[in-house]
Amino acid sequence: MAALRLKMIDDYEIVFGAPGDIPGILMIQEANLPHNGGTLSVRLSADWFQRAILEESLVVCRREGAVVGYLLGASVATWGNVPIIRAMLCAFPPQPDFYLYGPICVAETERGNGLASAMFEELKARRRGRTAMLFVRADNPPSLRAHQKMGMRELGEFVNDGVPYVAFTYVG
Repeated sequence: MAALRLKMIDDYEIVFGAPGDIPGILMIQEANLPHNGGTLSVRLSADWFQRAILEESLVVCRREGAVVGYLLGASVATWGNVPIIRAMLCAFPPQPDFYLYGPICVAETERGNGLASAMFEELKARRRGRTAMLFVRADNPPSLRAHQKMGMRELGEFVNDGVPYVAFTYVG
């Protein structure tokens, strides 16, 4: 396992995820699923997050030891056969050795503190020189603006299960 990197931003630490982070991640995920008013497109299981931790593809943000945000930068193999991922990759064939960015999720109480950008910068540092792809629901203007502000390039729109999405890319 690679050495853990640690980055402090004010009262926040940004690190690789650990098994003890999974309950906090699941709570943030649940609060951001559509039935709770959020826009996350996929519910991931505790086992899925455990695999992402083993792959060292999960960045978490903690405040006073509690998880307040997370970001995935995982391989296609980790995502398996998720329909929305297949739809994006069909519409926009990827570069070799790419990875999938997202989801990124920050607890509502912590938004506006630059955590999404800080986790993004940490992920890019860990995946330096590699191309990433991601998608955002087309009806989520705050997320679309945030990803454009982070310097991501829009690839175009695609539809999955009747819902329009915007695909983006960047090189770390």
